[in-house]
Amino acid sequence: MDGAARGLADIGLTNFAPYLMNRIMGRYNAGFREELAGLGLTTPKARALAVLSVVEAPLVGELAVYTVTEQSTLSRALDQLQADGLIHRKTDPDDSRAVRVTITDAGRYLFADLWPHMLAAQDRMFRDIPEAERSAFLSTLQKMLLNIRKHEI
Repeated sequence: MDGAARGLADIGLTNFAPYLMNRIMGRYNAGFREELAGLGLTTPKARALAVLSVVEAPLVGELAVYTVTEQSTLSRALDQLQADGLIHRKTDPDDSRAVRVTITDAGRYLFADLWPHMLAAQDRMFRDIPEAERSAFLSTLQKMLLNIRKHEI
């Protein structure tokens, strides 16, 4: 039977990569939500701080791509982050319709508190997986992202 003729019942859920990726991220996010709440964060806010800690002044649209968050959801999160003094939004000097986002020192301090939780959650996912397999898996994920991406970032 060729690949096109096989159905999900033939493949099985545990051999269907999108299902596995959704399950993994669903569990990661669910387990992490309580820790985020303890820091006064939601998933979109935490994702924004994480990206802003390593990407310098992205446009709001770019930040939405990096955070894998709908722009309307991200805008609400950014409103709250700005009200809390964790980010700044400024009009792009080259395009008055575009807005760039930067993290404040307070945002960096909060992210510094968040990062160990993120790293520990990732380490739990990779528990008992040898480094060579981990590296190969990350390389495969990077290639998969290139195959399906819509944006250059």
